[in-house]
Amino acid sequence: MATNYFSSNFKLGILGGGQLGKMMLYSTRKFDIKTHVMDASESAPCKIACDDFTIGDLMDYDAVYAFGKQVDLLTFEIENVNVDALEALEKEGLPVYPSSKTLRKIQNKATQKLFYRDHEIPTADFSRFAYLSEIEDALENEALEFPFVWKAAQFGYDGKGVKVVRELSDLHGLPPGECIVEDMIPFKNELAVIVARNKNGAVKTYPVVEMEFHPEANQVEYVICPARIDQEVAQKAQEVALKTSKAFEHVGLLAVEMFQTQEDDILVNEVAPRPHNSGHQTIEASYTSQFEQHLRAILNLPLGKTESKVGGIMVNLVGAEGHTGDVIYQNIEEIMELEGVTPHIYGKKETRPFRKMGHVTIVNEDINEARRVAEQAKQTIKVISK
Repeated sequence: MATNYFSSNFKLGILGGGQLGKMMLYSTRKFDIKTHVMDASESAPCKIACDDFTIGDLMDYDAVYAFGKQVDLLTFEIENVNVDALEALEKEGLPVYPSSKTLRKIQNKATQKLFYRDHEIPTADFSRFAYLSEIEDALENEALEFPFVWKAAQFGYDGKGVKVVRELSDLHGLPPGECIVEDMIPFKNELAVIVARNKNGAVKTYPVVEMEFHPEANQVEYVICPARIDQEVAQKAQEVALKTSKAFEHVGLLAVEMFQTQEDDILVNEVAPRPHNSGHQTIEASYTSQFEQHLRAILNLPLGKTESKVGGIMVNLVGAEGHTGDVIYQNIEEIMELEGVTPHIYGKKETRPFRKMGHVTIVNEDINEARRVAEQAKQTIKVISK
């Protein structure tokens, strides 16, 4: 008999209490599923919306293990969690989705890239270095040439831990540890596909989205769904995403970020085994939001319909430069007057430059009109401090 998750004593554990967890809680509340969240911060966005909240370090073995012993199924909204603790909990019979095995392959970018190579998943050529100093040796010996992309093997996110290196001085100040160096891909577009897979192996993909990045912060500024690309390219991106998902055999969501090259080849950049920035527009624009879909997948429920009801664009709201302190969303009423605009405020009380504070979704039958409104919304609203 299937577990009764709804209005029952079943307890879902979520590691990480940030905005992704908070948006997942929209759906657990809709389904009346009990939730227990752990995060290191007393002021985590999830705190107001879960049934139980525990303060704990997600990288601490004992904290993660003890938390897991209190729940019936465990998931996470951030990759930086203690995988050894997840593995120990699984051995004792706790379902953890996505699994520690999946997370172990993804957590380290060098391991992730080698995994693509082993599974013949197209990706940019790369070299792996145990220490930053080895890159300088490789340049001296002409085994490596500028420009290239440096990536920290671990703990990079939101543009941190990634740098385009055009000259030797660009390496100064980077962390000294394990890293990878990738060929610079002169791409036409950055695309993403979210794949959902449940324990029974049922799989569904969301439409391909296009991501426009902020040139300095290396953060996504706009997510555009559907992507403004040829049908053949979209088809190829879907196929690569499905191949990647099959290789990982994950349970839950897998967001697959890709480059569309000048020749219209598709290369996998990296993946995230959780709800993802490239799927926020699904809350308003799709039949099933990515957050509800993640729950359906990890609870082995039937997967929801992934088509879009309408064109959707997501704009990240990040802290304005030169502002640190108590947050104010300047001109939020003005953007709410625009047609099809919905703001999502994450609940972080303190802003700082480039910190993700919320997002705005713009829906419209016409994606080009949605993009115009998105630009207007972005220019109008400012995330500043008091």
